[in-house]
Amino acid sequence: MELLTSVESLAEQRYEQLAQSSLYAIRQESLLTDLYQLTMMYGYYKSGRMDQRVVFDLFYRNNPCGSGFALFAGLEQAIMYLRKLAFHEDEIAYLRGTGLFDEAFLDLLRNFRFTGDVYAVPEGTVVFPHEPLLRLEGRIFELQLVESALLTFINHQSLIATKAVRMTEATQGGLIAGQPVSEFGLRRAQNADAALFGARAAYIGGCSSTSNVLAGFHFGIPVSGTQAHSWIQSFGDELTAFRAYADAYPTQCVLLVDTYDVLRSGIPHAICVGLELRDHGHELYGIRIDSGDLAYLSKAARKQLDRAGFPDVKIIVSDDLDEETIRDLLLQGAPIDAWGVGTSLITAKDCPALGGVYKLAAQWVDGRYEPLIKVSENPAKVTNPGKKRSVRFYVDGTASADLLLLDDEALPNGEPVTLFDPIHTYKRKTVKNYVMRELLVPILSAGKLVYVLPSLEQIRETVRAEVSTIAPETRRAKNPHVYHVDLSQTLWELKRDLVHRHRLSE
Repeated sequence: MELLTSVESLAEQRYEQLAQSSLYAIRQESLLTDLYQLTMMYGYYKSGRMDQRVVFDLFYRNNPCGSGFALFAGLEQAIMYLRKLAFHEDEIAYLRGTGLFDEAFLDLLRNFRFTGDVYAVPEGTVVFPHEPLLRLEGRIFELQLVESALLTFINHQSLIATKAVRMTEATQGGLIAGQPVSEFGLRRAQNADAALFGARAAYIGGCSSTSNVLAGFHFGIPVSGTQAHSWIQSFGDELTAFRAYADAYPTQCVLLVDTYDVLRSGIPHAICVGLELRDHGHELYGIRIDSGDLAYLSKAARKQLDRAGFPDVKIIVSDDLDEETIRDLLLQGAPIDAWGVGTSLITAKDCPALGGVYKLAAQWVDGRYEPLIKVSENPAKVTNPGKKRSVRFYVDGTASADLLLLDDEALPNGEPVTLFDPIHTYKRKTVKNYVMRELLVPILSAGKLVYVLPSLEQIRETVRAEVSTIAPETRRAKNPHVYHVDLSQTLWELKRDLVHRHRLSE
């Protein structure tokens, strides 16, 4: 068999591996949309505008969870959705039953395939407000349909990945060399898909494992977990329960010590079982505390374990942890080795929505793209018009600023670049001696995949590299430095002129 070496062939090979997996093979998502997307499609069809070529940007307006940045995730699911998008007969029959659409329109849906162009930042990239995460170009008939689903995938997974970064950054050493953080949120997720893809996003964001076995099966994420309080309760006493578990898992025994009393029974019984394991050539791996004053209990537990000759036994804690609690416990000197996080991570409890949006930026008129703008009383909701690209400047290995510019503008070529805040234009800085990187890369061309989907481990490596380029001031959890996403002079003037034009026409 001839060796396939082109990017397109490698991309297709990787896609087919994923498409044939049970995760994506049976998913039917053409109706995963808001009704107004379909009614607008019908309106475009009835008015003869369905083939109008347009550009849409997908971006978000505010960093989640008080963070100085977000982490982009969900691209794999978005690509699989776009490539597999088709209307099945049962879906068409359902739409016929609504009475909203004629048969000619339903026939168009029967033959629907996504044929647009897609550019995106690679999954695992650190991103900032107002810069395109995806740029789509194609027929408005197609691009209108996909808005809701793309936002669902990207908003959710980017949100959870960002929350995971915050939690892993809170541990000693941070994302790159910190303590293990395990995702334990399956039972608290809003639904099964949120739990499944949330576990994937958490792993992208730095978590070391998940309790979610289905996520382990589909994505190859390491799974972790020991026993619940019900295991301890189901036996006649705690020591018997510990011995039974150690007998089942002698080489990886972690004992839950807070069912009755951590210091009076849990730790003493764990030490007893640890000595018995040692007599049989094994070592107790760890103990887990799931309630109480975790700082006090972990310190007292460490003393008991050390005195008994178990200095290497790990102390693992859970109990509604978030990044602030993790940071506070470490500041108190809690000798904790690993963390299990559930509700606060899988639901992004303090900020349960990213708020990504999908906005029309340009349409094809007389052989060129005519820029379009949405004007609002809220300045933050005024969109950046036109077909755009984005670049990032690195100085001495640290990301310094991002720049949005129109697609037909020349890129900086090593010369000093003066950037200015799009709102407070007097705030300026000049970037010199930089390395520049384009953020958007081609994903689909005329519906054909031209991007090799990376493995989950490769995405995690991207995250480590990306986060390491972000300045500590931007990475800090509280009141982070605002990283600038600026507009080129040409784009800024275009935006200003379009706003004035629309205001004057009122």
